[in-house]
Amino acid sequence: MEDANRIKEASNEARVAILELANMISVPMSLNAVVRLNVADAIWQKGSNTPLSASQILERVLPAGGGDAENLQRILRMLTSYGVFSEHFDADGSERKFSLTEVGQTLVTNQDGLSYGAYVLQHHQDVLMGAWPLVHEAVIDPSVEPFVKANGEPAYQYYGKRPEMNGLMQKAMSGVSVPFIKAVLDGYDGFQGVTRLVDVGGSAGDCLKMIMDRYPNVREGINFDLPEVVAKAPAIAGVTHVGGDMFKSIPSADVIFMKWILSTWTDCECKLILENCYKAIPAGGKLIACEPVVPRKSDDSHRTRALLENDIFVMTIYRTKGKNRTEEEFRQLGHSAGFSHFRPIYIDYFYTVLEFQK
Repeated sequence: MEDANRIKEASNEARVAILELANMISVPMSLNAVVRLNVADAIWQKGSNTPLSASQILERVLPAGGGDAENLQRILRMLTSYGVFSEHFDADGSERKFSLTEVGQTLVTNQDGLSYGAYVLQHHQDVLMGAWPLVHEAVIDPSVEPFVKANGEPAYQYYGKRPEMNGLMQKAMSGVSVPFIKAVLDGYDGFQGVTRLVDVGGSAGDCLKMIMDRYPNVREGINFDLPEVVAKAPAIAGVTHVGGDMFKSIPSADVIFMKWILSTWTDCECKLILENCYKAIPAGGKLIACEPVVPRKSDDSHRTRALLENDIFVMTIYRTKGKNRTEEEFRQLGHSAGFSHFRPIYIDYFYTVLEFQK
């Protein structure tokens, strides 16, 4: 009898689990909704984080009136179950209110106008969403990305022709990279003694400026990116914006820095990038790459899930054979490009600092 009950319980749990997975699209789409409605800022109010009812939140996000508080509450309840909001009740239990958890606070706009909200919006634009029903095509025919099949051209080319998409992507990357670089600067000292530093794929040069502000020994910074990207980069003291193609050559430096570049390229393309980095640095110089590093074994931790979910995003949107790699795969790539030493430094839960030394 006990065995029969255990089997029944396991069967019930399995059915609930698959229904949760089948309805999982509700999570990112609801997250997208609260970002569009600016709910996090409405609750946060410069740090007060006072619990508010859906009606009170609605009054702040739609001051002209209107809207449906009940539907907003449904969204907030679902996201509460995923740890984005905390739920509170009055003493008599008559009214439900919500505040921000640590997760929800990542959506609050900071003093620089940044948050993880732009990252959420960037990932769920209409043209990207159109690629997701075609994920199975990456298995059937890996020569063409699902994004290309849905939209007719590669993602970066598509972004480049649409300033509003390109602008959102840059804001999304800044929202993610600025707190990450702060964590790197607080927990990693690999920029000491560096005089000339190149940031490959540095976009507007924000991260390079942060590094140079922390390490005045870096007297010359080179922000290296595509010509059309650096053409819009602002002037920064001590930084030269250089346009080019990392597959052809990379400006010379004591140290080369890059973040989340290698995961969007194939092994052969990564090897070429690393070889060009190797040519651009002197003996003893190093490449510092910040990349997602997946564990060798799969598990159900938040970290592993986030890394593997991002891996499928890369496969679907950017390159079917671009991928998040294991520590050993990065070690082998570096060795194939000529680097004699490799060291991973785990500072951030998502991105890992990887040192390749010549």
